[in-house]
Amino acid sequence: MRNYERELIRRIGFIRNALKAAQADGIVYGNSGGKDSAFVGILCKAACENTVGLIMPCTSSRNYGVDRTDAEKVARQFNIETRIIDLSNVKNKLLEELEGKATHSDIALTNIAPRLRMTTLYAVAASEKRLVAGTRNRSADYMGHFTKWGDGAFDINPIADLTVTEIYEFLRCLNAPESIMSKIPSAGLFDGQTDEEEMGVTYRSIDTFLLYGTVGEHDGAIIEKHHKVSEHKRKMPMVFGESRAL
Repeated sequence: MRNYERELIRRIGFIRNALKAAQADGIVYGNSGGKDSAFVGILCKAACENTVGLIMPCTSSRNYGVDRTDAEKVARQFNIETRIIDLSNVKNKLLEELEGKATHSDIALTNIAPRLRMTTLYAVAASEKRLVAGTRNRSADYMGHFTKWGDGAFDINPIADLTVTEIYEFLRCLNAPESIMSKIPSAGLFDGQTDEEEMGVTYRSIDTFLLYGTVGEHDGAIIEKHHKVSEHKRKMPMVFGESRAL
């Protein structure tokens, strides 16, 4: 039987060691109101009293509604300091400046919000000697379901080895709010967006593949396609002289 308490202690120790090595005074993370940010926030607060979660709405009505409500609910339950930084005007101003100078694809527009959030997190971190804690899980990492230099950027990540299924298991052990457990996974980047619809496969299938190596032919093809085309997201940028094959 899995010893969740022991694993929690190890993850908390990992965060404390990272803080000590970096001589940092605290942690900052994006509190999106989702499962991953909830678990990361709980772990960071347990490891470091000086933890702050940023709620960063950016144009999507969901950001101002259910996600903000759930983010605040987790913060209250686990006594995590919260700051709200509205990025909608910043995004709109950027789009205004780009008007007539670049043609925006849907993917380019979608990725603006995560990158603005990354900039905001690092602005706070640099100002207050904090580390930025990442919230990317193993399932999303394998699928490339994150924004390069957006939510894919962080100093430490205490949940990177866990699938979505495992994260829910930990949250149940921690008595996290039921609304976090029952909501449909979504990055909340635009209204109506859901992770599974966007990927074309369920987290159940992804996690079954990652944890047990079994998956149906149809889902397996989708999973491997996403993994292959997103390989560049999981590597540092190519630099001249790194490979003799180039």
